[in-house]
Amino acid sequence: MSDVEVGAVDEIPVGEGRTFAVDGGQVAVFRLRDGSLRAIDAVCPHRGGPLADGLADDRVVVCPLHGHTFDMGTGAETGGADMSVRRYPVSAVDGVICITTA
Repeated sequence: MSDVEVGAVDEIPVGEGRTFAVDGGQVAVFRLRDGSLRAIDAVCPHRGGPLADGLADDRVVVCPLHGHTFDMGTGAETGGADMSVRRYPVSAVDGVICITTA
């Protein structure tokens, strides 16, 4: 496992997400209203929707294309569809976002 620094926490407005390139893929990082961070695959497995652009609360994000909802803590789709996204451990170290990859 290794930590990848992707950008500054301040690049993400509270309550929103941003996409970062990590190890040849894309990871969506969300800055929740309580200041904590969540990181999941940035691309919806249904039809490639940009999850960082979806509506998010403190638990889930809704894909902006077709409305699939993913739990940011587990990566599971919450509406009963048989799909999920990968969840990544994420932290902030001195204001810098660090994503842990396998």
